Formats: sequence, structure tokens, C-alpha cells
Amino acid sequence: MSKNKTILTKPKIDLLLPPVIVYQLKKKALFIVNPISGGKKKDGVPQLVRKHFNKDIYDYSIVFTDGAEHARELAKEAADDNCDLIIAVGGDGTVNEVASSLVGKNTALGIIPCGSGNGLSRFLSIPMDMEKAVENLNNGNIIAIDSAEANGQAFFNMAGMGFDAHISEVFSHKKKRGFITYIKSTFQEIANYKAQTYQIEIDGKSYQREAFMLSFANSSQYGNNAHVSPNASVQDGLLDVCIIKTFPLWRLVELGLRMLNKSIEKTGYVEIIRGKHITVQRAKPGPMHLDGEPQITGEVVEINVKPQSLKIMVGNGYKAN
Repeated sequence: MSKNKTILTKPKIDLLLPPVIVYQLKKKALFIVNPISGGKKKDGVPQLVRKHFNKDIYDYSIVFTDGAEHARELAKEAADDNCDLIIAVGGDGTVNEVASSLVGKNTALGIIPCGSGNGLSRFLSIPMDMEKAVENLNNGNIIAIDSAEANGQAFFNMAGMGFDAHISEVFSHKKKRGFITYIKSTFQEIANYKAQTYQIEIDGKSYQREAFMLSFANSSQYGNNAHVSPNASVQDGLLDVCIIKTFPLWRLVELGLRMLNKSIEKTGYVEIIRGKHITVQRAKPGPMHLDGEPQITGEVVEINVKPQSLKIMVGNGYKAN
């Protein structure tokens, strides 16, 4: 007769483990506001940021600048403290100051354009409306672009010698800012301005040119959608050296319109040569602008490109050339 065997097993115990909670640290953002750029009031910026900036992703603070170079100092301090995103609220000059402290760093640049021209912002499809520009910061669309240096000083959109540098110098002394003031200054100064002769070396090749203006374009435009080099790219590791020749004054309006519709090269008054390493020599020191901000430089200016050296947040409509 077979015996039934009883098999003893250990009881199964279900261990109820507490759920794992993952805390995601928020990113840090700093808004640097130039209160006088472009003649536009910035009192409403804090309210716009509170309403439209994504606080689930960012902890943020807002600082207003109190003079020249303050934006540069604030940006450097924040980047050294590992801030993730620094937003320049101002014009091309403010953008230049902030961006200069971010070259080669992990901190990204955001822009709320409030200047007279807003050249780099327009090129990167950043909205000109302040509310939409704040909302654009939430898209997280960050790319790396080229920067450049002229005698060791950074620029990101456009640098120039000749008439545009002269106008930048005149414009900087005007009490009233804005596009209309810039246009008035242009018409007042253009009749008496004389072209200069430049010795230019681009990647080892020499050129001599008489030029009304000499522009070094990273993006395609000066600002206000006036495109001097329609096919320029901020991601190709090159600058477009734009040599604008002397032209009859009666063609000024035509040239302006052609800049707006991106056909300036068809006039025969613009020659564009691309390169990485550029040296320019002129007869005497004179004005030069970096992103619209004027200064006096010597007879010789050396310009170099720093490829993919700045992280920047672009607009949804930006398409790389």
C-alpha cells in the first residue's frame, strides 16, 4: 500500500516595497535685462516671465543691468555657477555682452529681442513679440553656432568697417534710438562719406579693394531683415566677407530694397568671399562695429572664426543653411 507524502514548502512572502520616487532637479535660468536697449520699456518683463516661462523645468531669477559691461559680468558669474540658460533681454549689444561670456561653455544663450535691429534674433527665427519670445524659451531647441573674434573681441552676428561702422558711431550718440533714427542718420551722413582702400587677406590669399563698407557676416543680415549676405550660415565655420563697392546715391533706395528681398548680390555692387582667417589693413585707425557696437580700432584688424562655440536657443522656424 503506497503512502501519501506530504511536501512541505516555505510560504511565499510578497515583499511590498515602497515606490521609488525620482526627483528631477530643475534647471537654472537667469534673465539679464537691459532696461534702455532699443528705447523700449522692460518693466513688464518679470510679469511676462512669470506668466509664460515654464517653471516646471526652470528655477529662474531676473536681473536688470545698471550700465555698460554689467551684462557681461552677470553672465560670466552665472555661467561659472553652472547656470543652464542665460537669457539676454535687449538688443544686439546686450546679446553680444552675454554671449561673449558663454563661448566654449555648456551654458546656453536665450534671447528676448528688444533692440533696434535684432539681427541675430531675426536670423534664428526668434519671435520679435516679447510674449512669444518668452514662450519660445520653453521649446528647448538648442543648437551650436559659430562665433568670431576681431582682435580678440567676440562678435556673433555681424562686424564691419566703413560706412556702417561710421553710422554705428553716430547712432550711439543719439538720445533717441530705434529704426527711424538709424535711417535718418544714414541719409544725413551718406553724401559726405568717402570710400576707403583695404588690403585684405583671406585664408592666405590677398586682395586689394576700395570699399564703401566692409562687413564680416556670420548671419545673413544687419538687422531689420536687411540681408547683405543672403546665403550666410552660422554653422558652416566660415565668415562671409562682404565688400560693398561705391554706388551712385540715386541707387540707395534700390539697394535697400534688394537687401530686404535678398537680392543685393545681383546689383554688382557686392562681392562676397568666404573664409576662416581674415586680416584687414587700412591707412589709419578708424571706427569698427561688433554686432552694432562701435569702437576705434587700429590700422590692422585680425578676424578669426571659432566654429560651433556657442550654444543658443533658436526659434521653431529656424532652418540651417
